[in-house]
Amino acid sequence: MPDELLHLPVIQSILAREKATPGALLPILHALQDALGFIPEAAVDEIAHALNLSLAEVRGVISFYHDFRTTPPARHTLRLCRAESCQSRGSEALAAQLREQLALDDHGTSADGAISLRPVYCLGACACSPALQLDGQVHARLTPERLRALVNGCLEDQPC
Repeated sequence: MPDELLHLPVIQSILAREKATPGALLPILHALQDALGFIPEAAVDEIAHALNLSLAEVRGVISFYHDFRTTPPARHTLRLCRAESCQSRGSEALAAQLREQLALDDHGTSADGAISLRPVYCLGACACSPALQLDGQVHARLTPERLRALVNGCLEDQPC
């Protein structure tokens, strides 16, 4: 069975639950991403039909919001803060270190799907700059050594 068909029961369940909600598109997209980790292509057609929207309208909303994914996520997501406080404490040098260590750009995912790199512009940890979020957990007062160890742990599939 193709992967898209595996997701159909989840898609249909979320649509049945959310389609009557005023402004249902965003709640549906968030629910799909929470349930599946991404928004599969099969969902676009189903959503458009259920909400009487065009495919372009649904795709436009998905592409407008940077946190929506249309492909399965990496096993680990690293979000390095690039806001002013973190910049003043060295986050740009840490970003360069990450790009070199992972051979990725700021929005890249490793070829093996182990880790993706995403810049963010505030994690709310300004008093403890520089900071990053790794798989939902904030790590603050980063040093180049601590960052390298965190990334190496992810690449070796150790708990990050």
